Amino acid sequence: QVQLVESGGGLVQPGGSLRLSCAASGSFFTIDAMGWYRQAPGKERELVAARASSGTTNIADSVKGRFTVSGGNAKNTVYLQMNSLKAEDTAVYYCNAATRATSASPYVVVWGQGTLVTVSS
Repeated sequence: QVQLVESGGGLVQPGGSLRLSCAASGSFFTIDAMGWYRQAPGKERELVAARASSGTTNIADSVKGRFTVSGGNAKNTVYLQMNSLKAEDTAVYYCNAATRATSASPYVVVWGQGTLVTVSS
């Protein structure tokens, strides 16, 4: 079983910054990719940014130039640096990871519990 623990959410004023962290723990062979999704009230969950184990990243157009996704020195962590935050960035942010139990296993997507980011003056 793999668990994801997120941290770093909170209340920030428009134009401010926050950094979200996510760490995976438990038993797994490898993590192929980790990323961040968000879900605002009344809206569907959407991809924000993802990072493959190779280092390749994918950033949503809505946050490109403001948000950066990166990995830690340990292969089981991912960060989301959010700058120039806007009210429309308010949402619950979820970390996810594509993990494999063995080298021959298909990947399984695991989700964190979510962390609330509120951008408001």
